[in-house]
Amino acid sequence: MNIRPYIILNDVSSLTIQGLIISSLPAITKPQIRTQIEQIDGRDGDIVTQLGYAAYDKAVEIGLSYGYDIDDVIQFFNSSGKVVFSNEPEKYYNYAIYEQIDFEKLIRFKTATVKMHVQPFKYSDVEGEKTFNFSSATSGSIQVRNNGNIYSKPTITITGSGTVNVSLNGQQIFVLDMSSTNTIILDIADMNAYGTDGTLKNRMVTGDYDDFVLPAGNNTISFTGSVTQILINNYSRWI
Repeated sequence: MNIRPYIILNDVSSLTIQGLIISSLPAITKPQIRTQIEQIDGRDGDIVTQLGYAAYDKAVEIGLSYGYDIDDVIQFFNSSGKVVFSNEPEKYYNYAIYEQIDFEKLIRFKTATVKMHVQPFKYSDVEGEKTFNFSSATSGSIQVRNNGNIYSKPTITITGSGTVNVSLNGQQIFVLDMSSTNTIILDIADMNAYGTDGTLKNRMVTGDYDDFVLPAGNNTISFTGSVTQILINNYSRWI
């Protein structure tokens, strides 16, 4: 039995919204690479500098059926965060809705378009956080596999004490000063370090976040120093 198309916004499925129909889903596409093109007199061709992947819009066609409550529909789309499309049921995008939705048209003609502004990368909706515990360790390593098709920038939570050195695939990246805190959260994508209470801990971290990216496939994260636990999230990523 085929289930009609649906989307999930922040763990709430459109299938649970009475009278809301997802008429069509956006195509699965690769994000555009932003570029800077420079032309130099006397030189053939041009110089193209890649600036990273661009965010873009995904359009969802919606409709109404018997028993709808327009306030419930408005509330459902008055959101931002994580979206899952049923044609990619195991992955999610980070999204926001910036453009106006014509709910008057939706009420009158029972159809409308919702444009979701999504960030270029998608993440696994089924992979969970990985937890690694250590007992009386002064050094160690963990294996993490990026199951995606492009490098990822994970979030790593390290619990320990003293000075901790963190390496990726044999290259030392970070030195953590954990003399005054037991836990430091390294948000590689955000390029910031936090405590468990959300306060910034950047002054306790030395190293270049740009160097801590996980290529697709297997990766080794190693440490020296007193570490009791490592948690890692968002380690797989796709375009």
